[in-house]
Amino acid sequence: MSNDKSDLRWGVEQRLEFIEFRLFWEGHVNRIDLMDQFGVSVNQASMDLNRYIGFAPDNMVYDKSARTYVRGPGFKPQFLEPDASRYLAQLRSVADGILDREDSWIADLPPYAASPTPVRGVDPVTLRSVVGAIRRSEAIEVKYQSLSNPEPRWRWIAPHAIAFDGFRWHARAYCLSDEVFKDFLLSRMIEIRGCTESAAVPSADADWNDDVVLEIGPHPDLSPTQAKVIALDYGMDGGKAAIKVRRALLYYALRRLGLDTDPSARSPQDQQIVLLNASQISSRARPPSASGRNA
Repeated sequence: MSNDKSDLRWGVEQRLEFIEFRLFWEGHVNRIDLMDQFGVSVNQASMDLNRYIGFAPDNMVYDKSARTYVRGPGFKPQFLEPDASRYLAQLRSVADGILDREDSWIADLPPYAASPTPVRGVDPVTLRSVVGAIRRSEAIEVKYQSLSNPEPRWRWIAPHAIAFDGFRWHARAYCLSDEVFKDFLLSRMIEIRGCTESAAVPSADADWNDDVVLEIGPHPDLSPTQAKVIALDYGMDGGKAAIKVRRALLYYALRRLGLDTDPSARSPQDQQIVLLNASQISSRARPPSASGRNA
């Protein structure tokens, strides 16, 4: 049996990643786990476990009393980099009903709760039409309800990307009526009735293609101990962290991080972080109504 990872088929490599995921997060794995997760036979599950031992003999040992393989004291990942974000994303997806329980690699879900987020009413047919237009470089005619008009109206837009502002999903598109690139909320697209070829060029959307780097640091009025905690919370290095965001999403990013107001307006314990390069960012953080975003 070859121990060269480059010889592995995708399905085999995925099962080896699963073995390693279970060893790292759960501390144990056995044939039944592989059989249940991937629908493989007993023989195939045994082969996968033996293949994994061939690659990483120190990563797991067989516990005869528990009749399962357990994580070895010399465990070192070979197929995946342990990622807390990936684990937590799976946990949230299962708890929120986005991912079926049997599709998760987590064996024993810990109790979980999150602050509620309003369900955004994005119609699947609308989303399919927008994604199709992006793929085919087409313009579509949408009946759109903006807050600047009392009644919805029809307009032609040429979408080229999908964006999420932390709460709502948008289509980034060229508006043929206003001749400018804008954000259109998917939930406000009431109807789509036509499509045509589009001459809009995504590379001309400067706000979308330009990145802005936000440099954040602990609020200067926090105590040294409090500042260290905030630095850990945000993964800061040397007292600051850099967050890259598309200029089209800058306004939303600042709002979500609580950086859209004067830091002195709230207590340091509530504000927690400040924008270190505010002078470079302020002129570029125009609200949607001023820049043509979020029609």
